[in-house]
Amino acid sequence: MQRLLTSFFCLALIPTLGLCANPTLPYRSVTQARLEAPEPDNWLMYRRTYDSQGYSPLATINTRNVRQLVPLWSFSTGVEEAHQAPPLVNDGMMFITTPRNQILALDARTGDLQWRYQRQLPDDLFQLHPTNRGVALYEDRVYLATVDAFLVALDARTGEVLWEKPVENYLDGYYMTLAPLVVNGRVMVGTSGGELGVRGFIQAFDAKTGDALWKTYTVPAPGEPGSETWPGDTGKHGGVPVWVTGSYDPATQLSYWGTGNAGPWMGDARTGDNLYATSVIAVDVNTGAIRSHHQYHWNDSWDWDEVAAPLLIDIQRNGRTLKSLIHEGRNGYLWMLERTSKGIGFVEAQAYVKQNVFTRLDPLTGRPEYDPQHKPRIGQRTEFCPSIWGGKDWPPSAYSPQTGYLYIPANENLCSALAGEPAKYRAGEPYIGLPVANIEVFPTPEGKDHIGELQAWDLAAGKKVWTKTFKSHNWGPVLATAGGLVFSGGTNDRYFRAFDAHTGDVLWQQRTNSGVVGVPTSYAIDGQQYIAVQSGWGVDAQRKQEFLDKAYGTKTQVPQGGVLWVFGLPPATPAP
Repeated sequence: MQRLLTSFFCLALIPTLGLCANPTLPYRSVTQARLEAPEPDNWLMYRRTYDSQGYSPLATINTRNVRQLVPLWSFSTGVEEAHQAPPLVNDGMMFITTPRNQILALDARTGDLQWRYQRQLPDDLFQLHPTNRGVALYEDRVYLATVDAFLVALDARTGEVLWEKPVENYLDGYYMTLAPLVVNGRVMVGTSGGELGVRGFIQAFDAKTGDALWKTYTVPAPGEPGSETWPGDTGKHGGVPVWVTGSYDPATQLSYWGTGNAGPWMGDARTGDNLYATSVIAVDVNTGAIRSHHQYHWNDSWDWDEVAAPLLIDIQRNGRTLKSLIHEGRNGYLWMLERTSKGIGFVEAQAYVKQNVFTRLDPLTGRPEYDPQHKPRIGQRTEFCPSIWGGKDWPPSAYSPQTGYLYIPANENLCSALAGEPAKYRAGEPYIGLPVANIEVFPTPEGKDHIGELQAWDLAAGKKVWTKTFKSHNWGPVLATAGGLVFSGGTNDRYFRAFDAHTGDVLWQQRTNSGVVGVPTSYAIDGQQYIAVQSGWGVDAQRKQEFLDKAYGTKTQVPQGGVLWVFGLPPATPAP
């Protein structure tokens, strides 16, 4: 009873002061060796492993028993908007983040609160995307990238703030939503704000002291390689944000980051390829130097951010092992690239949703050619497919080495129209070159049947093997497991589902309090496997729903409010 009262007064009386500790669990240090080879029972980083495959080797929950899955415990976060972060687990200690930069440390077995941190945000903060995608763990610390552009280090056992460092000025439009990436004592973050006229960058900080180590801009400065692709001073406020945690290859010590759109949105306002927008860049974790890149599409005019981190997958092709980078583009193409000592090479790409912009890809470089009738510009309304949210937005795909399949949360049968206007830069204000009224999102005739999809692709064969369709659009991050299962939510009916990884059949589903746009994870304690996910609708999932309701003449109600759900097999019935 005393413990419950302590937790109640902690939450009710001092929720914004930054610290409320009631720790009861031991904590094991998260070393670099553990990050490179995590134990099957734990989930220590954003996608569990540096290769971003989103795969759990646990198999206690499998195709034979998943229908018995039940909620074991839950925890209400107390805030609204999109709950997108994965639950991280280190030997029974769980960490989640929520909108408004709250961290909750929980007993992963029972849901008992260990400590809570909630950042006191500035009153004048403009939150274009009020969400957070998780923390990073390293040694005895927890790292949070904040929406007011700070990096915060906390004691993992107590939640005490050890240091906080400014990354940039939020009044100039900079903010952060991603989970940091930690490698060899370097904490790396990327800045958002591509719609606010920022100049994006990735920066590394010393994990112990918070001292800045290096800073790499995603828009080259005048005179740097690539600056010739930005005419005049267009690169000064060129955008190119980094929204999502990068991948990392320990063998080469290169990290791979997806980058966002250039600003303003209309490409004829900044003629040129606009490096390194809508690209994957290979960054040396020791120096910050960009070693290579591949641009998925040049002079972006569709708001097709390509920020999803590439999956690092070894694929057998033509009798050799291809060290690939796999990216499901917002531009609607599934890209297979190769990471080599010479850089990033193009292998192949094919459309995984309907696309009417690209007329062909260069077979050697992958550079697309465009249909000018579907390239937005200033002073003209232009239609194109897929929509501004693309074939897949930020929600991560997953890969199962057991099946060899890639699982993509896709959106089909959806297009957009934009009518550009000249843009004028003002610090901290939208810099996109069109009012919201000039943005249209609409379904094709086939959209009456379905928009959302979960696709499975055999990467060795280079072909799609199954598709599960949903009438709703799909914002569900994906988890694959060794139990032959794929878990995902993302639809407006509030269901969280388990699919057969080989066939796509729905084997189990649970309706939750809200739409599930959180990243699911799996962990185990004393041999019992758990599946954990946050339910909480909002941000772009809700905004896209509003566009669809306008197109269909409907009014879809998806309740908001965050709840962490933890599922498992029911406890064994005691013998009489």
